[in-house]
Amino acid sequence: MSVTDLRSEIAPSAGAGYDRHAARYDHNTGHFNDYRKRAASALRLRPGETVLDVGCGTGLCFSWIQDCIGPSGKLIAVEPSREMLEQAMHRVVQRGWDNVIPINTGAAELDIAVSADAVLLCATHDVLRSPSTLANVFGHVRPGARVAATGGKWAAPWLWPLNLLVFQLHRPYVGSFEGFDSPWRNLEAYCQDLQVRKIGWDTGFLATGTAATPAL
Repeated sequence: MSVTDLRSEIAPSAGAGYDRHAARYDHNTGHFNDYRKRAASALRLRPGETVLDVGCGTGLCFSWIQDCIGPSGKLIAVEPSREMLEQAMHRVVQRGWDNVIPINTGAAELDIAVSADAVLLCATHDVLRSPSTLANVFGHVRPGARVAATGGKWAAPWLWPLNLLVFQLHRPYVGSFEGFDSPWRNLEAYCQDLQVRKIGWDTGFLATGTAATPAL
């Protein structure tokens, strides 16, 4: 399937506000690739598994996921920005991956018949801060699915010069900085054994756990 064919499968979405970042996104956020790799590795993926990559952007986490799930696995790439998702699917075509399903929608509107084995939430602060959006996301993963979330956060208040840099780095991609001191907090309602590590001199986090079994 060509990039043109893939483009026709990507419908317009509510993520148009992020479209302007697509062309330079890989370059402007490349310094976060180590965090992306850590998050993907924390999922402990196995061949043949189905992974939900929420807010996949330009697909910068795809290669680490693909290395683990192999051609028998499935990668569901959810992204509200049409331009971002097109960049991701360019990457897919270049690498010859035929197990990626692009979904051009916001996480709150995701509606696909899937029960994923793992979910990745990389640099998705707005998703993490919305309980209703998280409820929809976790409605698409099986109980016990592995969860990994990573992104930026405020450092300690006395490190205000560092927090100025944090603000500048994340401002283009964050709708609101509400809850930026602990972005993972709402995950506690959906994950059991949630563990949080501070990374990047306390300017980032990696939260891991497993999806809880819904209450009867």
